[in-house]
Amino acid sequence: MPRERLSVVVTRRLPEVVETRLSELFDVRLREDDAPMSREELVEAARGADVLVPTLTDAIDANFLARCGDRLKLIANYGAGVDHIDVATARQRGILVSNTPGVLTDDTADMTMALILAVTRRLPEGMAVMQKGEWHGWSPTAFLGGRLGGRRLGILGMGRIGQAVARRARAFGMQIHYHNRRRLRPEIEEEHEATWWESLDQMVARMDVISVNCPSTPSTFHLMNARRLKLMKPTAVIVNTSRGEVIDENALTRMIRAGEIAGAGLDVYERGAQVNPRLRQLPNVVLLPHMGSATVEGRIEMGEKVIINIKTFEDGHRPPDLVLPSML
Repeated sequence: MPRERLSVVVTRRLPEVVETRLSELFDVRLREDDAPMSREELVEAARGADVLVPTLTDAIDANFLARCGDRLKLIANYGAGVDHIDVATARQRGILVSNTPGVLTDDTADMTMALILAVTRRLPEGMAVMQKGEWHGWSPTAFLGGRLGGRRLGILGMGRIGQAVARRARAFGMQIHYHNRRRLRPEIEEEHEATWWESLDQMVARMDVISVNCPSTPSTFHLMNARRLKLMKPTAVIVNTSRGEVIDENALTRMIRAGEIAGAGLDVYERGAQVNPRLRQLPNVVLLPHMGSATVEGRIEMGEKVIINIKTFEDGHRPPDLVLPSML
């Protein structure tokens, strides 16, 4: 007698090829539009599912987990970050949590370099003039930015993505510096020609560009706070493709407006889609709508990891990308 297929609920629209494969393998309920589920819709969906496939727009907290019933056994997150999921409470309730690490490393590193270039070379200002039809020809002193070669790049968080940023930045002739919870092995430092700073304060004060590439944890909340941002050189810029909560957004806005920081490139924000409106008014700030992982290849590979995690779980084995509370 054939085994009953797992009931799987997907909370957002995914690439068509991913949705097709999920439908072939499982009893799947797909989202018809791309709007996030309401809280009640999410609870109701989880109550009738063996597996929930959420995204970073879904708050899977202790209250949600207490209301979702006893059927749910796996949360197969579509994304690497799991700070929107209460992993510890899920485990206490017998619910496994998996994610999709590794597949977005290059995409996010590419976007980091794009932001560094956009801010230092003033690309949005040039685009705005062209789109308004206000360009009247070349000038020796117009839109003068800065050369990347020789500049010091300070990477905050030298994991997979931080190291991928380092490889790209070296190709532009930048000097690589980093701060990490743990110093990298000597051979990895040598590979990236990277200098480790035990003191984040000392590194921040000496860099031309700061790249935030660390996860969101209680210890990294406002890691770049007002005091630390004030240590930056007035000619320095900061980019963030990691998590918005790492930077005190209000303090950053004030300092850029005051000319204490030269500019910023942001793909993530402290309050999600509620971006500080004063940031939008600054010509030396590049704002993107969380595009760091937005490649067709990356999103399909995320879906493939979700499918592997679910299928492995269905076969009675530990999902390969299982997240444990101790990992956070």
